[in-house]
Amino acid sequence: MIAPEAGQEAPVSDKVMPFYSHLAELRKRIIVVLVVFIIATFVSFSFTKPMADFIMKPASGLKFVFLSPPDLFIAFVKLSVYAGLAFSLPVIIYEIWMFVRPAIGATERRSILGALLFSGLFFVAGAAFAYFVIVPFTIRFFLSYSSQMVEPMISIKEYLGFISDLCVAFGLTFELPIAAAMLGALGILKAEILIRSRRIAIFGIFIVAAIVTPPDVVSQILLAVPMLGLFELSIAILRVQGRRRAKLEMEAGIEA
Repeated sequence: MIAPEAGQEAPVSDKVMPFYSHLAELRKRIIVVLVVFIIATFVSFSFTKPMADFIMKPASGLKFVFLSPPDLFIAFVKLSVYAGLAFSLPVIIYEIWMFVRPAIGATERRSILGALLFSGLFFVAGAAFAYFVIVPFTIRFFLSYSSQMVEPMISIKEYLGFISDLCVAFGLTFELPIAAAMLGALGILKAEILIRSRRIAIFGIFIVAAIVTPPDVVSQILLAVPMLGLFELSIAILRVQGRRRAKLEMEAGIEA
């Protein structure tokens, strides 16, 4: 291709090629993630029974039923999808990192890589917190309304869906500090922004908790309280990043 003369703009094809190149790269990485997710989901379906037994442990002693022939199968499919997502998480993190890595500097690269590595740990911590702390409390609370006249008979489909949704909701909620750390490393988000919008954030947290949890007040409050703590943790992380950035800028100014 003939190079453009001085003062002339580059041909349109030269301008749009980088965009198409990034788009092709993004498409390739999405395809890799989808393939791994589908394979992990199909493999997980073979282990749904032991996974379901594990999830039913907090409600040991209860009798579970399914109300229509496909109920148990649908519950197992949903469970395998969640398990496939969990097992695909390392690949998702890796593909995200490889896509954004060329576009960021060395300093931001270290911060974002650390945040991505911790993101899986935070997700597992959130799901574990839901399973070991929130789920037993929630089950005891709701079963306390039973009596001799009203015996609990729980649908296995609804139970597995309830617990899975709760664990995923808490896992995603625990990613809030990770998202803040990544945005802070890129200079997009600062602690002052979150501090100024704290009242709005608190209101928004309760709205989000009402949307992502099952339709009961107890689950919503139990999700909102950790979210408030994670919001404050995000502010603390951004403050540390701000001090570090100010120190680097000061050192660079002294050297100049």
